[in-house]
Amino acid sequence: MVGKHGTAWKIRVAAPPEGGKANDAVLRLLADTLQVPRRDGEIVAGHGAREKIVALAGIDREEIERRLASATSSAGKERE
Repeated sequence: MVGKHGTAWKIRVAAPPEGGKANDAVLRLLADTLQVPRRDGEIVAGHGAREKIVALAGIDREEIERRLASATSSAGKERE
């Protein structure tokens, strides 16, 4: 997880963009970070692009923002 980039969130995964591996890694990272089942996430736009739109079921936007902010601030403290 990298952090907020304008109104979007920037994340980085090591998986190659071949055969859907990077898309799956993005969804797994978000599911783990947000503590939601992987099956509740879906890439709805940008399957072959760097910028993606992800839909998540069972969690509202405010909670997503709060959890991602918490995760990025925690990760920054671990690096210090």
